[in-house]
Amino acid sequence: MINALGYRATVENALREDRADLDLTTLAIIPAEAIGQARIVSKVPGVIAGLPVAKEVYDVLDTSVTFRTVLAEGTHMEPGALAAELTGPMRSLLSGERVALNFLQHLSGIATITSSLCALIRDYPARLLDTRKTIPGLRELEKYAVQVGGGLNHRHTLADLILIKDNHIAAAGGIGEAVRRARAYAPAYIRIEVETENEEQVLQALAAGADIIMLDNMPPEEMAAMVKLVAGRAKLEASGNINTETIRDVAATGVDFISVGAITHSAPALDLSMEMEVLEGDFARPLRPIVPV
Repeated sequence: MINALGYRATVENALREDRADLDLTTLAIIPAEAIGQARIVSKVPGVIAGLPVAKEVYDVLDTSVTFRTVLAEGTHMEPGALAAELTGPMRSLLSGERVALNFLQHLSGIATITSSLCALIRDYPARLLDTRKTIPGLRELEKYAVQVGGGLNHRHTLADLILIKDNHIAAAGGIGEAVRRARAYAPAYIRIEVETENEEQVLQALAAGADIIMLDNMPPEEMAAMVKLVAGRAKLEASGNINTETIRDVAATGVDFISVGAITHSAPALDLSMEMEVLEGDFARPLRPIVPV
């Protein structure tokens, strides 16, 4: 799924950006000896994703913080659900709070919208794909969140797949020539996908031997006609302004894949909070009991 070595630098950069080492408010107010407990709680329904990243925030910031995961990645939560519990120096808990929650809320938001779209097409063969429309520097984490939500990753980088789009086609002088050049250049195991906008282009892509044909911004009835036309000779991917209102109609056309850029570039952050209390130190007070959700 995801390797901590792949995102440790991202976490370190986030803590550096926030100057977590010089949290003036916390240093001024919280005694160094104060030990606290924090609970990460969901305030709304959603799918949790990014707990390993939140843990990494505290592993980098202060190894004496204990981060106990309560829920598994991909768990559907109701309001009030306890996702994780932390214990350690109160200063460290506070200084890492915003960075940990930023990662958790963003990744959980992606997992949540991905899960909701997957649920809408569960009774169709089509699979939901993400795109490269990701925040620079966060692609690996965002695509991980898509997987947690039940979606599939399209290409991670420009080196994973040849995707011939309108500008490539125009520069090459046509779909046939663009595919010919791609076949001559790339190793045989590299798949070739062609973006099309109408039946003529679909036929050209099919004749050229494209492995995948993208049906871009076509209405569902036209997509259904293209599914019959291609008849399994290439995989078909639907793309373009697909949302919760339209995705079932698109899936019903019989396409193999549906790509939705919004699951990464426009996913709303999931509302999570970190509730803290002091266990030891000048401010120590009894903890409220933890109620399982």
